[in-house]
Amino acid sequence: MTTRLILIRHGVTEWNKQKRYCGCKNIGLSNHGKAQAMQLRNRFNGFGFDKIYCSDRKRALQTRAILFGKADFTKVKNLREIDFGVFEGLRHDEVLKKYPKLYKEWLADPYKARIPQAEQMRVFKKRVDGTIKGILQANRGKTIALVCHGGVIGIFVSGILKNRSFWKFVPSPASVTVVEYNKNKLRLKKFNQIQGRFSIQSRDVS
Repeated sequence: MTTRLILIRHGVTEWNKQKRYCGCKNIGLSNHGKAQAMQLRNRFNGFGFDKIYCSDRKRALQTRAILFGKADFTKVKNLREIDFGVFEGLRHDEVLKKYPKLYKEWLADPYKARIPQAEQMRVFKKRVDGTIKGILQANRGKTIALVCHGGVIGIFVSGILKNRSFWKFVPSPASVTVVEYNKNKLRLKKFNQIQGRFSIQSRDVS
């Protein structure tokens, strides 16, 4: 019995556009982000989900509302983006100027770097993995939509592929990633799809 998890990253925000670190901050979608979500809704036309889960951050909730309207859903705090601590709200160039050594360490290996006041990468991974696996186990054989964040999807996918290069697996805004769960095994079927009519029929990319 195969369970399908459709991971959806929220649409773009003004902070995304400005290249600001946006983790736990409750930022809403930009007009562009709302338009992206509308386009994604059209791609989902005629496709049904058994369950819908969503992060409690505004950008994810707005994306969910555009995609699924008044359909029932479950809000999950543990699907929030990672807390970037002192990096929150700063542009990449501002972080590099203010915390040059730390920022280079973070980019080189986010698992080793320690950002003040931030959620450690290992803690973030444990939170995300435990939450998503709990959702999968509670919905065996169903097709589940999960509206969340780039970092949440990135840390989960990199874990499936056993690859510590977290940055490679952070998908684009308003993108779709498909994971299948069968016989207690996770398989990445589709990653970062941003164009075309949505379909779960795809080749294994893991």
